[in-house]
Amino acid sequence: MKLKKLLLMTMIILVTILAACSDNDSAGNAESSEAAKENLNDEQFPIVKEEITLDIFAGKTAPSNDDWNDVMIFNEYEDMTNIDVNWEMVPLNSLEEKRNLALASGTLPDAFHSTWMPTSDILKYGEQGVFISLNDLIEEHAPNLKKFLEENPDIKKGITFPDGNIYSLPTIFEPEFISMRMGAKPWINQEWLDALGMDMPQTTEEFYDYLKAVKEEDPNGNGEADEIPLGGPHTGWLIDYLKGSFGVGNRGPSTGYIDAEPGSDELRFWPLSDGYKQMLEYMNKLYSEGLLEQNIFTMEMSQYLANATEGLYGATNWFSPVDIFGKEAGGAFTGIPALEGPDGDKQFSRFISPITNVGSFIITNENENPAATIRWIDHFYGEEGMKLFFMGIEGETFEETEDGEYVYMDHITESDEGLTFEQEAAKYLTWFGGGYPSMTTEQFFNGAESSEQSLAAAETLNPNLIEETWPAFIFTNEENRVLSSIGTDITKYVGEMQDKFITGDVPLSEWDNYVETLKSMGFEEYMGVQQAAYERYLEN
Repeated sequence: MKLKKLLLMTMIILVTILAACSDNDSAGNAESSEAAKENLNDEQFPIVKEEITLDIFAGKTAPSNDDWNDVMIFNEYEDMTNIDVNWEMVPLNSLEEKRNLALASGTLPDAFHSTWMPTSDILKYGEQGVFISLNDLIEEHAPNLKKFLEENPDIKKGITFPDGNIYSLPTIFEPEFISMRMGAKPWINQEWLDALGMDMPQTTEEFYDYLKAVKEEDPNGNGEADEIPLGGPHTGWLIDYLKGSFGVGNRGPSTGYIDAEPGSDELRFWPLSDGYKQMLEYMNKLYSEGLLEQNIFTMEMSQYLANATEGLYGATNWFSPVDIFGKEAGGAFTGIPALEGPDGDKQFSRFISPITNVGSFIITNENENPAATIRWIDHFYGEEGMKLFFMGIEGETFEETEDGEYVYMDHITESDEGLTFEQEAAKYLTWFGGGYPSMTTEQFFNGAESSEQSLAAAETLNPNLIEETWPAFIFTNEENRVLSSIGTDITKYVGEMQDKFITGDVPLSEWDNYVETLKSMGFEEYMGVQQAAYERYLEN
Protein backbone atom coordinates (compact mmCIF):
# COMPACT_ATOMS: atom_id res chain seq x y z
CA MET A 1 0.00 0.00 0.00
CA LYS A 2 2.82 2.37 0.98
CA LEU A 3 4.61 1.52 -2.27
CA LYS A 4 1.49 2.38 -4.29
CA LYS A 5 1.14 5.71 -2.49
CA LEU A 6 4.82 6.45 -3.07
CA LEU A 7 4.51 5.68 -6.79
CA LEU A 8 1.38 7.82 -7.03
CA MET A 9 3.12 10.76 -5.33
CA THR A 10 6.13 10.36 -7.64
CA MET A 11 3.92 10.40 -10.74
CA ILE A 12 2.07 13.52 -9.50
CA ILE A 13 5.38 15.31 -8.92
CA LEU A 14 6.68 14.33 -12.39
CA VAL A 15 3.48 15.46 -14.10
CA THR A 16 3.63 18.76 -12.18
CA ILE A 17 7.26 19.30 -13.22
CA LEU A 18 6.52 18.46 -16.87
CA ALA A 19 3.50 20.73 -16.88
CA ALA A 20 5.57 23.56 -15.43
CA CYS A 21 8.26 23.00 -18.07
CA SER A 22 5.59 22.94 -20.76
CA ASP A 23 4.08 26.15 -19.41
CA ASN A 24 7.52 27.75 -19.35
CA ASP A 25 8.19 26.62 -22.94
CA SER A 26 4.79 27.91 -24.07
CA ALA A 27 5.40 31.17 -22.31
CA GLY A 28 8.84 31.39 -23.89
CA ASN A 29 7.44 30.65 -27.35
CA ALA A 30 4.65 33.17 -26.82
CA GLU A 31 7.17 35.79 -25.72
CA SER A 32 9.36 34.95 -28.71
CA SER A 33 6.36 35.15 -31.04
CA GLU A 34 5.28 38.50 -29.62
CA ALA A 35 8.83 39.82 -29.81
CA ALA A 36 9.10 38.61 -33.41
CA LYS A 37 5.87 40.36 -34.32
CA GLU A 38 7.03 43.59 -32.70
CA ASN A 39 10.33 43.36 -34.58
CA LEU A 40 8.71 42.78 -37.99
CA ASN A 41 8.15 45.46 -40.60
CA ASP A 42 5.08 44.39 -42.56
CA GLU A 43 6.02 45.89 -45.92
CA GLN A 44 9.14 47.96 -46.37
CA PHE A 45 12.81 47.08 -46.01
CA PRO A 46 14.45 46.25 -43.73
CA ILE A 47 12.27 43.24 -42.97
CA VAL A 48 13.09 43.45 -39.26
CA LYS A 49 13.92 46.44 -37.06
CA GLU A 50 16.57 44.68 -35.01
CA GLU A 51 18.89 42.23 -36.74
CA ILE A 52 18.06 38.53 -36.49
CA THR A 53 19.96 35.44 -37.61
CA LEU A 54 18.48 32.51 -39.51
CA ASP A 55 20.20 29.12 -39.73
CA ILE A 56 19.49 27.72 -43.20
CA PHE A 57 20.48 24.29 -44.51
CA ALA A 58 21.21 24.63 -48.25
CA GLY A 59 21.93 22.17 -51.04
CA LYS A 60 24.99 23.13 -53.10
CA THR A 61 25.15 22.07 -56.73
CA ALA A 62 28.53 21.61 -58.38
CA PRO A 63 28.50 24.85 -60.43
CA SER A 64 27.13 27.05 -57.63
CA ASN A 65 29.18 29.22 -55.26
CA ASP A 66 30.94 27.14 -52.61
CA ASP A 67 30.00 29.29 -49.62
CA TRP A 68 26.86 31.42 -49.58
CA ASN A 69 27.98 33.00 -46.30
CA ASP A 70 30.15 35.35 -48.32
CA VAL A 71 28.63 35.78 -51.76
CA MET A 72 27.62 39.11 -53.26
CA ILE A 73 23.86 38.71 -53.63
CA PHE A 74 23.29 37.44 -50.09
CA ASN A 75 25.66 40.03 -48.60
CA GLU A 76 23.61 42.67 -50.40
CA TYR A 77 20.36 41.12 -49.25
CA GLU A 78 21.53 41.01 -45.64
CA ASP A 79 22.08 44.77 -45.76
CA MET A 80 18.62 45.26 -47.29
CA THR A 81 16.73 43.03 -44.84
CA ASN A 82 18.64 43.21 -41.55
CA ILE A 83 18.58 39.41 -41.58
CA ASP A 84 21.89 37.59 -41.28
CA VAL A 85 21.77 34.06 -42.66
CA ASN A 86 24.11 31.41 -41.36
CA TRP A 87 24.32 29.04 -44.33
CA GLU A 88 25.13 25.37 -43.85
CA MET A 89 26.28 24.30 -47.30
CA VAL A 90 25.78 20.64 -48.22
CA PRO A 91 26.98 19.24 -51.57
CA LEU A 92 24.39 17.29 -53.58
CA ASN A 93 26.32 14.03 -53.33
CA SER A 94 25.78 13.98 -49.55
CA LEU A 95 22.57 16.00 -49.45
CA GLU A 96 20.10 13.17 -48.83
CA GLU A 97 22.20 11.63 -46.07
CA LYS A 98 22.78 14.89 -44.17
CA ARG A 99 19.22 16.06 -44.70
CA ASN A 100 17.91 12.81 -43.20
CA LEU A 101 20.38 13.05 -40.31
CA ALA A 102 19.19 16.55 -39.48
CA LEU A 103 15.57 15.41 -39.50
CA ALA A 104 16.26 12.28 -37.44
CA SER A 105 18.39 14.06 -34.84
CA GLY A 106 15.88 16.81 -34.17
CA THR A 107 18.65 19.39 -34.48
CA LEU A 108 16.89 21.40 -37.12
CA PRO A 109 17.75 24.55 -39.02
CA ASP A 110 15.28 27.40 -39.28
CA ALA A 111 14.71 26.51 -42.93
CA PHE A 112 15.74 24.17 -45.75
CA HIS A 113 16.74 25.87 -49.02
CA SER A 114 17.37 24.15 -52.38
CA THR A 115 17.48 20.68 -50.83
CA TRP A 116 15.19 18.86 -53.29
CA MET A 117 13.10 17.61 -50.37
CA PRO A 118 10.86 14.73 -51.61
CA THR A 119 7.13 15.36 -51.31
CA SER A 120 6.81 12.15 -49.27
CA ASP A 121 9.14 13.62 -46.61
CA ILE A 122 7.46 17.02 -46.78
CA LEU A 123 4.07 15.48 -46.03
CA LYS A 124 5.43 13.17 -43.33
CA TYR A 125 7.17 15.93 -41.39
CA GLY A 126 4.43 18.42 -42.18
CA GLU A 127 1.81 16.22 -40.57
CA GLN A 128 4.10 15.78 -37.56
CA GLY A 129 4.42 19.55 -37.20
CA VAL A 130 8.17 19.53 -37.88
CA PHE A 131 7.56 21.55 -41.05
CA ILE A 132 5.06 24.33 -40.50
CA SER A 133 2.09 25.12 -42.71
CA LEU A 134 2.68 28.17 -44.89
CA ASN A 135 -0.91 28.89 -45.92
CA ASP A 136 -1.53 31.76 -43.51
CA LEU A 137 2.02 33.08 -43.78
CA ILE A 138 1.64 33.36 -47.56
CA GLU A 139 -1.72 35.06 -47.16
CA GLU A 140 -0.44 37.60 -44.63
CA HIS A 141 3.26 38.13 -45.38
CA ALA A 142 4.11 36.97 -48.93
CA PRO A 143 2.51 39.40 -51.39
CA ASN A 144 4.48 38.22 -54.42
CA LEU A 145 3.60 34.56 -53.93
CA LYS A 146 0.03 35.34 -52.95
CA LYS A 147 -0.55 37.33 -56.14
CA PHE A 148 1.13 34.72 -58.33
CA LEU A 149 -0.84 31.81 -56.86
CA GLU A 150 -4.10 33.71 -57.22
CA GLU A 151 -3.31 34.33 -60.88
CA ASN A 152 -2.15 30.72 -61.42
CA PRO A 153 -4.55 28.43 -59.51
CA ASP A 154 -3.17 25.29 -61.18
CA ILE A 155 0.22 26.01 -59.60
CA LYS A 156 -1.39 26.49 -56.20
CA LYS A 157 -3.14 23.14 -56.67
CA GLY A 158 0.17 21.54 -57.57
CA ILE A 159 1.89 22.58 -54.31
CA THR A 160 -1.04 21.84 -51.98
CA PHE A 161 -0.68 18.60 -50.01
CA PRO A 162 -3.45 16.05 -49.38
CA ASP A 163 -4.30 17.61 -46.00
CA GLY A 164 -4.89 21.00 -47.64
CA ASN A 165 -1.65 22.58 -46.42
CA ILE A 166 1.21 24.18 -48.30
CA TYR A 167 4.37 23.08 -46.50
CA SER A 168 6.99 24.15 -49.03
CA LEU A 169 7.69 26.71 -51.72
CA PRO A 170 8.59 25.59 -55.25
CA THR A 171 10.97 26.32 -58.05
CA ILE A 172 8.77 27.82 -60.75
CA PHE A 173 9.38 28.29 -64.45
CA GLU A 174 7.48 31.32 -65.72
CA PRO A 175 4.51 29.75 -67.53
CA GLU A 176 5.14 31.84 -70.67
CA PHE A 177 8.87 30.96 -70.78
CA ILE A 178 8.24 28.05 -73.12
CA SER A 179 11.89 27.46 -74.00
CA MET A 180 12.67 26.83 -70.33
CA ARG A 181 9.69 24.53 -69.90
CA MET A 182 10.80 22.49 -72.92
CA GLY A 183 14.33 22.01 -71.61
CA ALA A 184 16.45 20.13 -74.15
CA LYS A 185 15.22 20.45 -77.73
CA PRO A 186 15.57 18.52 -80.98
CA TRP A 187 18.19 19.77 -83.44
CA ILE A 188 19.10 18.93 -87.01
CA ASN A 189 22.35 19.64 -88.84
CA GLN A 190 21.17 22.25 -91.32
CA GLU A 191 24.48 22.20 -93.22
CA TRP A 192 24.11 18.48 -93.86
CA LEU A 193 20.44 18.88 -94.72
CA ASP A 194 21.47 21.43 -97.37
CA ALA A 195 24.35 19.27 -98.61
CA LEU A 196 21.92 16.39 -99.10
CA GLY A 197 19.46 18.64 -100.93
CA MET A 198 16.68 17.75 -98.52
CA ASP A 199 13.90 19.83 -96.98
CA MET A 200 13.28 20.08 -93.27
CA PRO A 201 11.56 16.83 -92.16
CA GLN A 202 7.89 17.22 -91.28
CA THR A 203 7.01 13.58 -90.58
CA THR A 204 8.64 10.65 -88.81
CA GLU A 205 9.11 8.98 -92.21
CA GLU A 206 10.90 12.03 -93.65
CA PHE A 207 13.09 12.16 -90.55
CA TYR A 208 14.00 8.51 -91.12
CA ASP A 209 14.86 9.28 -94.75
CA TYR A 210 17.17 12.09 -93.63
CA LEU A 211 18.96 9.90 -91.08
CA LYS A 212 19.40 7.18 -93.66
CA ALA A 213 20.89 9.70 -96.11
CA VAL A 214 23.32 10.91 -93.44
CA LYS A 215 24.53 7.36 -92.92
CA GLU A 216 24.91 6.53 -96.58
CA GLU A 217 25.78 9.72 -98.46
CA ASP A 218 28.73 11.32 -96.62
CA PRO A 219 27.21 14.77 -96.01
CA ASN A 220 30.38 16.11 -94.32
CA GLY A 221 32.26 15.29 -97.52
CA ASN A 222 35.37 13.79 -95.95
CA GLY A 223 35.09 10.45 -97.72
CA GLU A 224 34.67 8.58 -94.44
CA ALA A 225 31.59 6.99 -92.93
CA ASP A 226 32.13 8.77 -89.62
CA GLU A 227 28.77 10.55 -89.39
CA ILE A 228 26.41 9.63 -86.56
CA PRO A 229 22.87 10.13 -87.90
CA LEU A 230 21.11 10.49 -84.52
CA GLY A 231 22.67 10.59 -81.07
CA GLY A 232 22.53 11.98 -77.58
CA PRO A 233 23.80 11.44 -74.05
CA HIS A 234 20.89 9.02 -73.44
CA THR A 235 17.63 7.93 -75.07
CA GLY A 236 15.39 9.85 -72.68
CA TRP A 237 15.36 13.19 -74.49
CA LEU A 238 15.05 11.55 -77.91
CA ILE A 239 12.04 9.55 -76.74
CA ASP A 240 10.55 12.67 -75.18
CA TYR A 241 10.78 14.35 -78.59
CA LEU A 242 9.21 11.47 -80.50
CA LYS A 243 6.44 10.61 -78.02
CA GLY A 244 4.14 13.33 -79.32
CA SER A 245 4.39 11.94 -82.85
CA PHE A 246 2.74 8.77 -81.58
CA GLY A 247 0.12 10.38 -79.33
CA VAL A 248 1.98 9.59 -76.10
CA GLY A 249 2.66 11.76 -73.04
CA ASN A 250 -0.10 14.25 -73.81
CA ARG A 251 -0.05 15.88 -70.34
CA GLY A 252 3.70 16.40 -70.16
CA PRO A 253 6.46 14.44 -68.40
CA SER A 254 5.92 15.59 -64.79
CA THR A 255 3.52 12.71 -64.02
CA GLY A 256 5.88 10.05 -65.33
CA TYR A 257 4.08 7.29 -67.21
CA ILE A 258 0.65 8.79 -66.63
CA ASP A 259 -1.25 10.86 -69.21
CA ALA A 260 -4.87 11.11 -70.41
CA GLU A 261 -6.85 8.93 -72.77
CA PRO A 262 -7.08 10.88 -76.05
CA GLY A 263 -10.23 12.94 -76.13
CA SER A 264 -10.83 12.72 -72.37
CA ASP A 265 -9.28 13.39 -68.96
CA GLU A 266 -9.41 9.72 -67.96
CA LEU A 267 -6.04 8.53 -66.68
CA ARG A 268 -3.94 6.31 -68.92
CA PHE A 269 -0.74 4.36 -68.29
CA TRP A 270 0.83 5.15 -71.65
CA PRO A 271 3.49 2.38 -71.67
CA LEU A 272 0.57 0.04 -72.42
CA SER A 273 -0.79 2.10 -75.32
CA ASP A 274 -0.68 1.24 -79.01
CA GLY A 275 1.05 4.55 -79.69
CA TYR A 276 3.89 3.65 -77.33
CA LYS A 277 4.31 0.30 -79.07
CA GLN A 278 4.49 2.08 -82.44
CA MET A 279 7.12 4.43 -81.08
CA LEU A 280 9.22 1.49 -79.88
CA GLU A 281 8.94 -0.07 -83.33
CA TYR A 282 10.19 3.16 -84.87
CA MET A 283 13.10 3.45 -82.41
CA ASN A 284 13.99 -0.18 -82.99
CA LYS A 285 14.06 0.47 -86.72
CA LEU A 286 16.47 3.36 -86.23
CA TYR A 287 18.69 1.34 -83.91
CA SER A 288 18.76 -1.85 -85.96
CA GLU A 289 19.72 0.07 -89.13
CA GLY A 290 22.53 1.93 -87.39
CA LEU A 291 20.78 5.30 -87.56
CA LEU A 292 20.67 5.66 -83.76
CA GLU A 293 24.00 5.83 -81.94
CA GLN A 294 24.82 2.26 -80.99
CA ASN A 295 26.38 2.98 -77.58
CA ILE A 296 23.72 5.48 -76.51
CA PHE A 297 22.66 3.27 -73.57
CA THR A 298 26.13 3.48 -72.01
CA MET A 299 27.15 6.91 -73.31
CA GLU A 300 29.32 9.06 -71.06
CA MET A 301 28.61 12.78 -71.23
CA SER A 302 32.26 13.49 -72.05
CA GLN A 303 32.05 11.19 -75.10
CA TYR A 304 28.82 12.79 -76.28
CA LEU A 305 30.28 16.28 -76.03
CA ALA A 306 33.44 15.17 -77.80
CA ASN A 307 31.38 13.74 -80.70
CA ALA A 308 29.29 16.91 -80.85
CA THR A 309 32.22 19.32 -80.83
CA GLU A 310 33.82 17.28 -83.63
CA GLY A 311 30.66 17.82 -85.69
CA LEU A 312 29.67 14.16 -86.01
CA TYR A 313 25.91 14.36 -85.41
CA GLY A 314 23.21 14.68 -88.04
CA ALA A 315 20.57 15.21 -85.37
CA THR A 316 20.53 15.30 -81.60
CA ASN A 317 18.46 16.40 -78.64
CA TRP A 318 20.12 18.60 -76.05
CA PHE A 319 20.47 22.19 -74.95
CA SER A 320 21.59 25.15 -77.10
CA PRO A 321 24.28 23.71 -79.41
CA VAL A 322 26.16 26.99 -79.81
CA ASP A 323 26.47 27.32 -76.04
CA ILE A 324 27.27 23.66 -75.39
CA PHE A 325 29.20 22.52 -78.48
CA GLY A 326 30.83 25.83 -79.42
CA LYS A 327 30.06 28.32 -82.19
CA GLU A 328 31.57 26.35 -85.05
CA ALA A 329 30.04 22.92 -84.38
CA GLY A 330 26.90 24.23 -82.69
CA GLY A 331 26.20 26.83 -85.35
CA ALA A 332 25.41 24.08 -87.87
CA PHE A 333 22.24 23.13 -86.00
CA THR A 334 18.73 24.46 -86.21
CA GLY A 335 15.57 23.40 -84.41
CA ILE A 336 13.30 20.69 -85.83
CA PRO A 337 9.50 21.02 -85.71
CA ALA A 338 7.26 18.43 -84.12
CA LEU A 339 6.99 15.49 -86.52
CA GLU A 340 3.73 14.04 -87.73
CA GLY A 341 3.48 10.35 -86.92
CA PRO A 342 1.87 7.47 -88.84
CA ASP A 343 -1.59 8.15 -87.37
CA GLY A 344 -1.49 11.92 -87.83
CA ASP A 345 -0.33 12.78 -84.30
CA LYS A 346 1.83 15.90 -84.29
CA GLN A 347 2.60 17.22 -80.81
CA PHE A 348 5.60 18.25 -78.78
CA SER A 349 4.79 16.65 -75.45
CA ARG A 350 8.09 17.25 -73.63
CA PHE A 351 6.62 20.40 -72.05
CA ILE A 352 6.78 20.35 -68.28
CA SER A 353 4.56 21.90 -65.65
CA PRO A 354 5.77 25.29 -64.40
CA ILE A 355 6.35 23.59 -61.02
CA THR A 356 9.73 21.90 -61.27
CA ASN A 357 10.60 21.29 -57.62
CA VAL A 358 7.92 21.45 -54.93
CA GLY A 359 10.35 21.26 -52.01
CA SER A 360 12.63 24.23 -52.62
CA PHE A 361 12.06 26.08 -49.33
CA ILE A 362 10.68 24.77 -46.03
CA ILE A 363 10.35 26.46 -42.64
CA THR A 364 10.76 24.25 -39.57
CA ASN A 365 9.14 24.46 -36.15
CA GLU A 366 12.49 25.61 -34.71
CA ASN A 367 12.09 28.94 -36.49
CA GLU A 368 11.20 31.74 -34.08
CA ASN A 369 10.70 34.25 -36.91
CA PRO A 370 8.48 32.51 -39.50
CA ALA A 371 6.81 35.73 -40.69
CA ALA A 372 10.16 37.43 -41.28
CA THR A 373 11.42 34.28 -42.98
CA ILE A 374 8.52 34.07 -45.41
CA ARG A 375 8.98 37.76 -46.21
CA TRP A 376 12.69 37.10 -46.73
CA ILE A 377 12.07 34.37 -49.32
CA ASP A 378 9.01 35.98 -50.92
CA HIS A 379 11.21 38.76 -52.31
CA PHE A 380 12.77 36.26 -54.73
CA TYR A 381 9.36 35.58 -56.29
CA GLY A 382 8.94 39.26 -57.19
CA GLU A 383 10.53 41.22 -60.02
CA GLU A 384 13.18 43.04 -58.00
CA GLY A 385 14.14 39.90 -56.10
CA MET A 386 14.40 37.82 -59.28
CA LYS A 387 16.59 40.50 -60.82
CA LEU A 388 18.89 40.39 -57.79
CA PHE A 389 18.95 36.60 -57.66
CA PHE A 390 19.66 35.94 -61.35
CA MET A 391 21.49 39.09 -62.43
CA GLY A 392 23.07 40.52 -59.29
CA ILE A 393 23.66 44.25 -58.82
CA GLU A 394 23.47 46.79 -61.62
CA GLY A 395 26.88 48.27 -62.34
CA GLU A 396 28.66 45.39 -60.61
CA THR A 397 27.46 42.29 -62.44
CA PHE A 398 24.95 43.49 -65.05
CA GLU A 399 23.90 46.45 -67.16
CA GLU A 400 20.65 47.47 -68.79
CA THR A 401 20.83 47.97 -72.55
CA GLU A 402 19.09 50.70 -74.54
CA ASP A 403 16.48 48.08 -75.47
CA GLY A 404 15.69 47.49 -71.81
CA GLU A 405 17.41 44.10 -71.68
CA TYR A 406 19.60 42.99 -68.79
CA VAL A 407 23.03 41.64 -69.74
CA TYR A 408 25.99 40.50 -67.69
CA MET A 409 29.03 42.77 -67.75
CA ASP A 410 32.15 41.89 -69.70
CA HIS A 411 34.14 40.78 -66.65
CA ILE A 412 31.47 38.08 -66.14
CA THR A 413 31.19 36.86 -69.72
CA GLU A 414 34.90 37.24 -70.55
CA SER A 415 36.76 36.21 -67.43
CA ASP A 416 40.26 37.62 -66.96
CA GLU A 417 41.17 34.30 -65.35
CA GLY A 418 40.01 32.26 -68.32
CA LEU A 419 37.04 30.89 -66.38
CA THR A 420 33.80 29.79 -67.98
CA PHE A 421 30.75 32.02 -67.64
CA GLU A 422 29.32 29.85 -64.87
CA GLN A 423 32.61 29.75 -62.96
CA GLU A 424 33.01 33.53 -63.09
CA ALA A 425 29.36 34.36 -62.37
CA ALA A 426 29.29 31.93 -59.44
CA LYS A 427 31.60 34.31 -57.58
CA TYR A 428 28.62 36.62 -57.25
CA LEU A 429 25.47 34.51 -57.76
CA THR A 430 24.08 31.16 -56.57
CA TRP A 431 21.40 30.03 -59.04
CA PHE A 432 23.56 27.65 -61.08
CA GLY A 433 22.37 24.04 -60.90
CA GLY A 434 18.73 24.80 -60.11
CA GLY A 435 16.49 23.75 -57.25
CA TYR A 436 16.18 27.28 -55.89
CA PRO A 437 13.04 28.91 -54.43
CA SER A 438 12.31 31.56 -57.05
CA MET A 439 10.82 31.87 -60.52
CA THR A 440 12.88 31.54 -63.69
CA THR A 441 11.80 34.14 -66.24
CA GLU A 442 12.94 34.94 -69.74
CA GLN A 443 13.61 38.52 -68.66
CA PHE A 444 16.25 37.67 -66.06
CA PHE A 445 17.47 34.16 -66.87
CA ASN A 446 20.56 34.02 -69.07
CA GLY A 447 21.17 30.29 -69.35
CA ALA A 448 21.19 28.10 -72.47
CA GLU A 449 17.39 28.06 -72.67
CA SER A 450 17.31 31.82 -73.21
CA SER A 451 19.89 31.86 -76.00
CA GLU A 452 18.81 33.14 -79.40
CA GLN A 453 19.19 29.64 -80.84
CA SER A 454 17.02 28.02 -78.14
CA LEU A 455 14.32 30.68 -78.32
CA ALA A 456 14.10 30.22 -82.10
CA ALA A 457 13.85 26.42 -81.71
CA ALA A 458 11.11 26.87 -79.10
CA GLU A 459 9.12 29.02 -81.51
CA THR A 460 9.45 26.30 -84.15
CA LEU A 461 7.90 23.78 -81.74
CA ASN A 462 5.38 26.18 -80.24
CA PRO A 463 2.51 25.58 -82.73
CA ASN A 464 2.37 21.93 -81.71
CA LEU A 465 2.76 22.16 -77.94
CA ILE A 466 0.41 20.06 -75.84
CA GLU A 467 -2.45 22.18 -74.55
CA GLU A 468 -2.45 21.03 -70.92
CA THR A 469 0.30 19.98 -68.55
CA TRP A 470 -0.10 18.24 -65.21
CA PRO A 471 2.34 18.78 -62.33
CA ALA A 472 3.73 15.81 -60.45
CA PHE A 473 0.95 14.43 -58.29
CA ILE A 474 1.34 14.60 -54.51
CA PHE A 475 0.55 11.37 -52.68
CA THR A 476 -0.53 10.46 -49.16
CA ASN A 477 1.79 8.51 -46.86
CA GLU A 478 -0.10 5.27 -47.57
CA GLU A 479 0.00 5.92 -51.31
CA ASN A 480 3.74 6.57 -51.11
CA ARG A 481 4.19 3.17 -49.49
CA VAL A 482 2.46 1.58 -52.49
CA LEU A 483 4.56 3.57 -54.94
CA SER A 484 7.80 2.72 -53.17
CA SER A 485 7.06 -0.99 -53.58
CA ILE A 486 4.70 -1.79 -56.44
CA GLY A 487 5.35 1.51 -58.21
CA THR A 488 9.12 1.08 -58.12
CA ASP A 489 8.86 -2.42 -59.58
CA ILE A 490 6.54 -1.25 -62.36
CA THR A 491 8.61 1.75 -63.42
CA LYS A 492 11.82 -0.27 -63.30
CA TYR A 493 10.31 -2.99 -65.48
CA VAL A 494 8.99 -0.49 -68.04
CA GLY A 495 12.41 1.18 -68.28
CA GLU A 496 14.26 -2.09 -68.69
CA MET A 497 11.88 -3.40 -71.32
CA GLN A 498 11.94 -0.11 -73.22
CA ASP A 499 15.69 -0.45 -73.77
CA LYS A 500 15.36 -4.13 -74.70
CA PHE A 501 12.59 -3.46 -77.23
CA ILE A 502 14.63 -0.66 -78.84
CA THR A 503 17.79 -2.73 -79.16
CA GLY A 504 15.89 -5.85 -80.20
CA ASP A 505 17.19 -7.87 -77.25
CA VAL A 506 13.51 -8.61 -76.71
CA PRO A 507 11.51 -8.66 -79.96
CA LEU A 508 8.26 -6.72 -80.13
CA SER A 509 6.52 -10.01 -80.83
CA GLU A 510 6.78 -10.37 -77.02
CA TRP A 511 4.58 -7.30 -76.49
CA ASP A 512 1.60 -9.30 -75.17
CA ASN A 513 3.81 -11.00 -72.58
CA TYR A 514 5.10 -7.58 -71.53
CA VAL A 515 1.53 -6.32 -71.09
CA GLU A 516 0.47 -9.34 -69.07
CA THR A 517 3.54 -9.11 -66.86
CA LEU A 518 2.82 -5.47 -66.09
CA LYS A 519 -0.79 -6.19 -65.23
CA SER A 520 0.29 -8.93 -62.83
CA MET A 521 2.56 -6.58 -60.84
CA GLY A 522 -0.15 -4.91 -58.76
CA PHE A 523 -1.08 -2.66 -61.65
CA GLU A 524 -4.67 -2.02 -60.53
CA GLU A 525 -3.55 -0.88 -57.09
CA TYR A 526 -0.89 1.33 -58.68
CA MET A 527 -3.46 2.99 -60.95
CA GLY A 528 -5.84 3.38 -58.01
CA VAL A 529 -3.19 5.42 -56.22
CA GLN A 530 -2.64 7.58 -59.30
CA GLN A 531 -6.40 8.10 -59.70
CA ALA A 532 -6.83 9.18 -56.08
CA ALA A 533 -3.98 11.68 -56.34
CA TYR A 534 -5.34 13.02 -59.62
CA GLU A 535 -8.80 13.55 -58.14
CA ARG A 536 -7.32 15.44 -55.19
CA TYR A 537 -5.36 17.62 -57.60
CA LEU A 538 -8.58 18.50 -59.43
CA GLU A 539 -10.34 19.29 -56.15
CA ASN A 540 -7.60 21.46 -54.59
